[in-house]
Amino acid sequence: MFLRPKMKLLTLKQAEFALTFLATSIRLSSSLTTSINLRDPSLLRTPSVTFHRESLEVLDPAATTREIEDGSAVIALVEVMNRADAKKAIDVSSKAFDQWRFQTTAMERSKMLARWSTLITENLDDLAKIMTLESGKPLRESIGEVSYGTSFIDYYAAEAIRTNSAGGGYLVPSPFSSVDGSPRGKVMAVQEPVGVACLITPWNFPIAMITRKVAPALAAGCTVVLKPSETTPLTAIAVKQLANRAGIPDEVFQLVIADKTTTPEVGEEFCMNPAVKKISFTGSTAVGKLLMKLSSDTVKRLSLELGGNAPFIVFEDADIEQAVNAAIASKFRNAGQTCVCADRFIIHEDIEENFIESLRRKVAKFQVGAGLSKDTNMGPLIAESAAISVKEKVDEAIGQGAECVLGGELLPDLGPNFFEPTILRNVDPLSRIWSTETFGPVVAIATFLREEDAIDLANDSSSGLASYFCSKDMARVFRVAERLENGMVGINEGIISTATAPFGGVKESGLGREGSPAGIAEYLETK
Repeated sequence: MFLRPKMKLLTLKQAEFALTFLATSIRLSSSLTTSINLRDPSLLRTPSVTFHRESLEVLDPAATTREIEDGSAVIALVEVMNRADAKKAIDVSSKAFDQWRFQTTAMERSKMLARWSTLITENLDDLAKIMTLESGKPLRESIGEVSYGTSFIDYYAAEAIRTNSAGGGYLVPSPFSSVDGSPRGKVMAVQEPVGVACLITPWNFPIAMITRKVAPALAAGCTVVLKPSETTPLTAIAVKQLANRAGIPDEVFQLVIADKTTTPEVGEEFCMNPAVKKISFTGSTAVGKLLMKLSSDTVKRLSLELGGNAPFIVFEDADIEQAVNAAIASKFRNAGQTCVCADRFIIHEDIEENFIESLRRKVAKFQVGAGLSKDTNMGPLIAESAAISVKEKVDEAIGQGAECVLGGELLPDLGPNFFEPTILRNVDPLSRIWSTETFGPVVAIATFLREEDAIDLANDSSSGLASYFCSKDMARVFRVAERLENGMVGINEGIISTATAPFGGVKESGLGREGSPAGIAEYLETK
């Protein structure tokens, strides 16, 4: 657990650290204190809180056991907001909607977004440092995510002025005729912003998940209330600061920072407040289903990007090295903590040995450690509970007949959140490591002989977000891609997310799409 209430009993050592932390930290506002040393400390100024509550401790996931015990794992204290704050933010957003919608042109909104993107790029070093410290991902991944995040802003800055955005539309020939038989009038369809949009983002991509939602909403003319993950609020605060500097009004883009205690009530307010017209959520399937239920009474527009359990098929004709490189890119990014990570590796029997040996050789060279270290290419899991969950699944799989080729253990010397990059073979498809989303650095391998068996095994899941397969046979490429039951298919590639492609799933992996022209359509109504 990384979130603890401010009021607690302290050991003498913890009390001494608390005094040191406050003495050496930067007090940026009445509601945030941090020990992070930035080039621009003003990036971490928090929103004004009307109803004071507890403080949220933001911890470094790469902290050692000693640092957690003595309190030095704390990198910031942020004042927690609650349902009353969420309601106030929605009221402000609702009042600002008409002015943002009617008093700004699409070109003006486009220019603000472009300026926002530029400011994020100019502050890349600070943003990447913040992201690494609160999410644990290696610094090189954080730097890459800043560029990935700005790609969505750039894309929707361009989309804002196109005919498929707000104010655009189309004409349809009239089916009706005048007395003399000539066409009578025309049918006109116009795109309009849906209204106040409440957005809920996860911790694993602290910038990209925000920009992928906020940018199309603002481009379309919606006002936004964002609730970032309680685990990674600092990145959201910094990105919001830069949005304001770019000219996006404070009341048009607001933050609600909750902790684990107040998150349910904030989510309930988002779903049940009639002023909110759109909910966009990225997170677990269970929470997505709950948000659907809560939103039903007010019939809100929903975009839900939920859990995955991606299959990765390697056919006998595949280029083995290419397949291994794609597998590593898909599986081990952010220590396997992404919704599109490959979880279930389905390898043709004829190439299993070659694939496993090449994969083992490359994964064995990974440097696991704190994200700020220049040598690290895999960081910790987000919490101790996450590492323990992965360990339990691995042990269960081995008990059910799987063979551990590499890894399989916690790394307590580094910290309680670290787990070895792991490869399992002969995995039972009924085991939890196979049948549920892992969210950890584990390659679970099963084999097949016939193409139909591989497809059946890949589709045997209630999730349908991403899938991957490797083959050089073009006929097979089109045949298999069509039969896979997923919203996205990567062919001979391990990373498929881009601002220009629609991102989303089928089955229980969600509703709607983000990225591409489909992403801005989620924030528009057709009149």
